[in-house]
Amino acid sequence: MEAEARYTAVGTGVLLLIAALVASLMWLKNVGGRGDFERFAIHFEQQALDGLEIGADVTLRGIKVGRVEDYALSGTKLNRVRVEVRIDRRAPVRINTVAVVTRNFVTGIAAITLVNREPPGEPLTEVPDGETYPVIGEGRSDLDEIAGRVSKVGEIASIALTNVNQLLDADNRAAVMATVRNLRELSAGLNERLGALDKTLARVGAAATDVGAGAAELGRSGSRIAAVAERGAERLDVTLTETERTLAEARAALLQVAQASAAVQKQAAATARRLEDSASNVDDQLAAAVAEMRVSVESAARVLDRLRDPHAALLGPAKSQLGPGEKLP
Repeated sequence: MEAEARYTAVGTGVLLLIAALVASLMWLKNVGGRGDFERFAIHFEQQALDGLEIGADVTLRGIKVGRVEDYALSGTKLNRVRVEVRIDRRAPVRINTVAVVTRNFVTGIAAITLVNREPPGEPLTEVPDGETYPVIGEGRSDLDEIAGRVSKVGEIASIALTNVNQLLDADNRAAVMATVRNLRELSAGLNERLGALDKTLARVGAAATDVGAGAAELGRSGSRIAAVAERGAERLDVTLTETERTLAEARAALLQVAQASAAVQKQAAATARRLEDSASNVDDQLAAAVAEMRVSVESAARVLDRLRDPHAALLGPAKSQLGPGEKLP
């Protein structure tokens, strides 16, 4: 009886421990799965999901914020895949957040990357009709954009090649060849003209050198001329000053000369009047002196005649020697 009682107590304890363990696991599951995480749905239609598996990482800016819980093909749309993800509550999932599929180039394992666009929107909480969880929008991966651009480039290149083929038909090729020949001839002529132009430019360069030397010499001459002109200007200023002073002195001298000339004129007029008076007196005196001189000459002539004739001088004059009014004694 005692052994059975002990077994019953041990079994009861073990059952209680198992129940407590199960309750703890359930609690931890509920707390860790529902308390710290939120579930979202993503509808992929444009991106391929190669390598994406349940448990794959969900990242935001390179940080793991959740994982893939489930995925399934949509029954309403042919190319839609519904992916259910579990994301940490602390991760900012906004109404403008998009999901893109990224792959490791080495392993090929795919993951889902969340991208928040600017400006940030409101938190994503609205559940659309027909869904269980809020839906994160599908984005466009870099590889898809590159592939799309490459595809567009290929289409453009195809169109360009088609246009080139249409351009280079037989007639157009003949025209192009004729144009090429003309260009060849034109380039040959241009080469000859360029050679002549090079020679001309060489001569022009030599002439320009000479002109430059002449200009330099002219500049030096101009400097010297400027210096001389400055000195001449200084001297000219001095000369002008002296000239002005000389002109003032000459003006004063001319004034004095004019005054002296007036005085001289007055004196000359007085002298002329005195000379006129003296000339009239001299004429009278000369007339009297001439009369007296005439009488004296006649007397001297008679005396000379007498002296020529000693007889007359001693005895007296003859009748022929007598003057008017004279008589012999």
